[in-house]
Amino acid sequence: MDESPVTQRTPERPLERLNADHLQTDPQTSNLIAWATMAPLKLETRRLTRNRIVTAERADPAYLAFDMMRTKVLRSAHDGKWNTLAITSPTRGCGKSTVALNLAVSIARQPDLRVLLIDLDLRRPRLAQMLGHNPEFTMQQFLKGECRIEEFFVRIGDNLALGAGASSVAYPAELLQDSRTAWSLKRLRQLLRPDIVIYDLPPMLVSDDFVGFLPNVDLAMLVVAAEASTIAEIDVCERTLTEESKLLGVVLNKCRYKAEQYDNYQD
Repeated sequence: MDESPVTQRTPERPLERLNADHLQTDPQTSNLIAWATMAPLKLETRRLTRNRIVTAERADPAYLAFDMMRTKVLRSAHDGKWNTLAITSPTRGCGKSTVALNLAVSIARQPDLRVLLIDLDLRRPRLAQMLGHNPEFTMQQFLKGECRIEEFFVRIGDNLALGAGASSVAYPAELLQDSRTAWSLKRLRQLLRPDIVIYDLPPMLVSDDFVGFLPNVDLAMLVVAAEASTIAEIDVCERTLTEESKLLGVVLNKCRYKAEQYDNYQD
């Protein structure tokens, strides 16, 4: 890991107010150069609602579950001194991308933390589509070092950066295990100095993409779908992650709940 995770920072000026001269002369904010030069991505409320990104507007009481997940993740990161988290699932359709995006937005609500969200489900990327983002470059170009970080990543607010391609990648397993990929991601962390990096990775039982990339992450969160994921599928994934000492926890997604249970909650 490149730095201590979840480090507390002195509140900084919004990135829009920073200029190049200030960034170059102030050593305490010099690492914000890359953040300031990333293009901002504006989120559309309708699209967020349609894709169940409940942590953005907080209109749906389900956001509470992600806020509680955020607290547990940050506490674990601080205690365990880790800062890279992979989010995966046994098979497709479990909602791992939705969970990854909601968690990233929830963490980014804390202004003293910086978050990177990277879509490495190279066979079926979803994050760019979910947010209405049309990147100029592909994930393959970024991982191979063929474009600059600020050309590929976009910024959501001041402290959440998104790296997501819009199309699938040829030979994804080989690309994820390529030494250039490890170098690009290491350089990314060194330059942006995030507190938490969230990788949206492929399902574990669909291909060997996830297993090949596993050495590059500290821990993994397994997202399973109620009434869809089987006990056998969950058991195989849990055993694999546990044997590698990579399992942070299991998230049961797509559960039915009664909204009235949150009626008495006040933020």
